[in-house]
Amino acid sequence: MTELPLWAAIVVAFFLVLGAGLTLIGSIGLLRLRSFYDRLHAPTLGTSWGALATILASVIFFSLSEGRLVLHDLVIGFFIMCTTPVTLMLLGRAALYRDRAENTPVVTPSETE
Repeated sequence: MTELPLWAAIVVAFFLVLGAGLTLIGSIGLLRLRSFYDRLHAPTLGTSWGALATILASVIFFSLSEGRLVLHDLVIGFFIMCTTPVTLMLLGRAALYRDRAENTPVVTPSETE
């Protein structure tokens, strides 16, 4: 394996630290926020943007170390960026439906009632 130039190592390290930091912020938010609805927002930050920064670091590292453009990691990032918000939106709607059916006082009633 060839050694990376200093500028590339700094860029890769920056994206790795950024991705790890965003994932850590999302994890702390998941632990600290009180309600289920508040907790839905925190993990999306870590899952989508944190994963994207880590994937960018991987693309840069392997493209420079192998001497060719490596883009297959971007497919993984595309699926993460597409599926995470949709999944959490469906979880939120299911919880809202459940809470309205149980007449939970925190949730506003639906317009159809």
